[in-house]
Amino acid sequence: MEKDTFPTDRKSDNRRFRPRAQCLVVGGGAAGLMAAGQAALAGAEVMVLEKMPRAGRKLAITGKGRCNLTNVALLTEFIGHFGSTGSFLRQAFHRYFTADLLEFFEEIGVATVTERGGRVFPASGSAPEVVAALLRWLDGCGVVIRTNAPVERLVLADTGVTGVVSNGTVIPCTALILATGGASYPLTGSTGDGYRLAEQAGHRIVPVRPALVPLVTEEEWTGRPAGLQLRNIRVQLFTSNKKQAEAFGELTFMEFGLSGPVILTLSGRVVDALAGGSEVFLMLDLKPGLDDKKLDARLIRDFEQRHREPLSSVLRGLLPQELVPIALEITGLPPDRLAGTVRAAERKRLRYWLKNWRIRIVGHRPLAEAIVTAGGVDTREVDPRTMGSRRVRGLFFAGEVLDLQADTGGYNLQAAFSTGWLAGRSAAAG
Repeated sequence: MEKDTFPTDRKSDNRRFRPRAQCLVVGGGAAGLMAAGQAALAGAEVMVLEKMPRAGRKLAITGKGRCNLTNVALLTEFIGHFGSTGSFLRQAFHRYFTADLLEFFEEIGVATVTERGGRVFPASGSAPEVVAALLRWLDGCGVVIRTNAPVERLVLADTGVTGVVSNGTVIPCTALILATGGASYPLTGSTGDGYRLAEQAGHRIVPVRPALVPLVTEEEWTGRPAGLQLRNIRVQLFTSNKKQAEAFGELTFMEFGLSGPVILTLSGRVVDALAGGSEVFLMLDLKPGLDDKKLDARLIRDFEQRHREPLSSVLRGLLPQELVPIALEITGLPPDRLAGTVRAAERKRLRYWLKNWRIRIVGHRPLAEAIVTAGGVDTREVDPRTMGSRRVRGLFFAGEVLDLQADTGGYNLQAAFSTGWLAGRSAAAG
């Protein structure tokens, strides 16, 4: 088998690498690009192997093309968004956290803005700008990026990882960083390759499943207003008739069910509950700013002031037009019923629905449509101080290939950058 080597100089500027560690980074996403640059800055000779025609494809579309880089939440709150595996990130976040990342982006020419909920975006609102800035930075660091270079397998020896096989050629290394991402958005190159490579090295893979994924409902009502977005909605999650969580924010109706930030936040728990055979339903509070007493007073006032108008007209003052026929159908009230003729029991039924719209969840969209992947390399087999493998010398991990996932808000990208920073520095140190 042919053997490839690292280049010893670069034609663009004839600068020579400082030979300290020959570091390979598998995957050219957020974590991989950060890891590569940091390893180079620490003195390593670095090559990125990216299976796609260009690096950063998933990063270029994240956040609907706006790229939610991080969040300004305090460390304890930040870690809490990762659930049971969040404590693993404490070491990485202590070494490289939000302030460090914002300073880094300023240095490479990406201005940022902080928006509602502490979410940080590039001021331009352009994810491709972030990718372009990272690639310019890597070029300045002397990192070689080889595209169309999938990795078939690792080359392992008693001393640890010694290289990889890419396109039938052995590429040697003294340190290897797996930053292949998860298995969501496969068209961007995230097809779960890192799990296969990690298993070859003897690592346990926590079962992979979708996270931050739209949900499929049993009721056909949710498909009627497809495309409708609601803001300031409270959603409670129940599994086997027990309340498990709640979230507040934006919701979007889809032909198949529900999506939007508030749904994505709860979706990870829903996926696991459905897999465990639990009955799952959501309770939507369409008027969270009004308690039962205030909402009842609002209904009485509207019905009295507009007593000669049909309910279908009066309810448009409370609901988007697309939801009015659904509200009347579920509560059993005729749309042409005059508001002034609604009885107290009927008003109570309507009020209860507005605060407690029960929607049964029967499934979720496929992994390919998930924003991030749950599961991955078991973090118990990775040293949180270095991101190094506890099983194979010279092997490091960064980003979504690890069993780390948070809800929306910039948390996942910060984890990718932080673990990438730590893995790159550690790999260069040998």
